[in-house]
Amino acid sequence: MARTSDTADRLTQVLRPVRAGNGFEEALEQILQVVRLGLVPGGERLPAERELADRMGISRVTLREVLKVLQEQGLVESRRGRYGGTFVLPRPRTADEAELRRRIAAVDLEDTLRFREVLEVGAAELCAGRGLTEEGARRLRAALAATHDAPLDAYRRQDTLLHLTLAELAGSPSLTARYAAVRASVNELLDCIPLLVRNLEHSQRQHTAVVEAILAGDADGARAAMREHCDGTAALLRGFLS
Repeated sequence: MARTSDTADRLTQVLRPVRAGNGFEEALEQILQVVRLGLVPGGERLPAERELADRMGISRVTLREVLKVLQEQGLVESRRGRYGGTFVLPRPRTADEAELRRRIAAVDLEDTLRFREVLEVGAAELCAGRGLTEEGARRLRAALAATHDAPLDAYRRQDTLLHLTLAELAGSPSLTARYAAVRASVNELLDCIPLLVRNLEHSQRQHTAVVEAILAGDADGARAAMREHCDGTAALLRGFLS
């Protein structure tokens, strides 16, 4: 049951009622974010159609159209039977050169990195300045611990969940939605570069500094620690991709 609850918590960070008029497009965008952010890992099942439709305020007919598109794109597959449902397909561990070029060309690197920094630094400062509830602090500590405990092949997913949790705890649904979108673009870029153990160790120290500053109510410290962390990621991506 805990696993189901954890999945529901993660999806709350991205899935929300869509606006009238663009139900299909907005629902597709949101489920794409769920897949691209790794909120439901490859090989695992998306929530039931009824739950997804209810969360986004769309009909099950519209949802099925969305899932059909994702299946045609090779992102999910439908399985029948008692243990059936819609399953996220694992992404290839490496991409060929043509795929890497396509991903890089599809993202404005500098714009993405600057927007990410604005959102991340602002979220860290807000969390520290306004303070967290006991439950919020528990969630942030748990998300940080999950990054420390993650095996190498699951690290980026847990890293994403930590940052999404921090964005959500800032208390602005608009910020959370925009951060989820920009983080999906950042993940597309991170998938193009290797995992470097030394960099991950450095990132972990920075994550800890950010969380400790937030829990201490140190807005200036949280802002500075997050800016340093964003600068490190930006330098790595520029070095490999520019």
